[in-house]
Amino acid sequence: MPFLQARDLSKTYRNAEVPVQVFENLNLEVERGEMLAVVGPSGIGKSTLLHLIGGLDRPDSGTIRVDDREVTTMSTDELARFRNRHVGFVFQFHHLLPEFTAAENVAMPGWIGRISREGALKKAAEMLAELGLEARGRHFPNQLSGGEQQRVAIARALLTDPKLFLADEPTGNLDLQASARVFDLMRECHSKRGLTSVIVTHNPDLASRCDRVFEMKKQR
Repeated sequence: MPFLQARDLSKTYRNAEVPVQVFENLNLEVERGEMLAVVGPSGIGKSTLLHLIGGLDRPDSGTIRVDDREVTTMSTDELARFRNRHVGFVFQFHHLLPEFTAAENVAMPGWIGRISREGALKKAAEMLAELGLEARGRHFPNQLSGGEQQRVAIARALLTDPKLFLADEPTGNLDLQASARVFDLMRECHSKRGLTSVIVTHNPDLASRCDRVFEMKKQR
């Protein structure tokens, strides 16, 4: 059975005067250990799909199963625990908290998940070292380059050892060199940690380096 199954997903946003249908009856399967690139024009619903898979939003209809967990029937509290323990998110903007150091930002999911302060910081230091940032743990986000900030965001996403890794344009704000470095690290973490990864990207070179490409088109 696939690690991730999305069946007949439909989503319409109704908070505007005219409802906007993002997609209807969308189906997706991702095998365990696969790295999937999701591509398509802007506004087609790539980010929405990622948010539904990760439990950040709910579909109007359809079902989502992740590793035998029925995401679409979870309560709000169950979704929060699911995201904290089983899903790692990385977005186009790193969303680091400016008043906390790199190590503290990485440790944050651990603290939310009730890991001790010392235990989470120890794991954060290990994650930063794994991503080549062992000397940056005490630095604040504004003291880091864009590529370093995104690597901190990856470390934070992987702190709780999730099996599902979701990334939304993770290299969209980086120059070519930093973009390649960040993607190389994501690919390395994917293989080393046995992740199942879904990566939204507009970069055809990065998409081609994934195991498979899922292209979203109008009304499909």
